[in-house]
Amino acid sequence: MTGAAASFYFDLASPLAYLAAERVLHVLPGPAQWRPVLARELPGGERFEGFRCGQERDIFRAELARRARELELQPLRWPDPFPFDSELAMRVATYAASIGRAVGFAQAAFRQAFAGGHSLQEPDNVLIAAAACEMHPAAVQAAAERPSLQRQLLACTADAAKQGVGDVPAILIGARVFAGERALEQAAAHMRAAAGAQATASSAAAAAPTGGR
Repeated sequence: MTGAAASFYFDLASPLAYLAAERVLHVLPGPAQWRPVLARELPGGERFEGFRCGQERDIFRAELARRARELELQPLRWPDPFPFDSELAMRVATYAASIGRAVGFAQAAFRQAFAGGHSLQEPDNVLIAAAACEMHPAAVQAAAERPSLQRQLLACTADAAKQGVGDVPAILIGARVFAGERALEQAAAHMRAAAGAQATASSAAAAAPTGGR
């Protein structure tokens, strides 16, 4: 499939991004580049701290658990603490992206957090996720301490905001941003429509008579 490339923006602290990450490879009809960003630095980033009461928090968690069951995912388990600081994990995700392992690491880390109930604020849990996709612990620890990696993460976050990404999960295709519960389905429909239009245009061009002497 040709056309504008798709980008999937995620933060490992977001359970909504976890639900999307489990489905990206199956729902989108073409590849997407996985881009780690810090949701807290996005203009509309949800930090999951603003519940007015325990009941509101419990309703939110129950709804996400119901959605996970509906999608036939592993039972949702909440890490302690939640929300947690994802900055270390996101630096490692940035490193993973630089060596072609963004998808493997992100999926392993998301599952550590929201299927295993292990906070990614704890370095050991991040290293376990890294090991699951054959990233050596020593290399991961060294990379995570590099200031350049933090700058790269912040630059990717700033670029996402500039492109119109306000929160995660989000899919960017060309200049179109798809966000929210139906983001994947909407992005998939857009990609199929674009591919169909391109195929029609190519067929028309091939069938058109050519001039000559």
